[in-house]
Amino acid sequence: MTNALEDLRARLDALDLELLATLRDRIRCCVEIAEYKRENNVPMMQPHRIGIVQRRAARFGQEHDIDGDFLYRLYELIIAETCRVEDHVIGVPAPS
Repeated sequence: MTNALEDLRARLDALDLELLATLRDRIRCCVEIAEYKRENNVPMMQPHRIGIVQRRAARFGQEHDIDGDFLYRLYELIIAETCRVEDHVIGVPAPS
């Protein structure tokens, strides 16, 4: 039984590393987007885009039996962090 649990935990650890690497890659992509926005005078905040991302997450949750509230809150955190990063890249001072 212990080996089975250890195997499952090892699988979970590997999945966590994939998730973290994907978040890292997402943030790197947002940096590229922020650089484009800075170079082309595009406003950082794109509220319609936030809605698109959140609706896509909600649909994914419905299709894969994952709580939509959880995904909504998760994406609130992810979006808040990427907005913070974009602000930094674009040069908007962080709030004090």
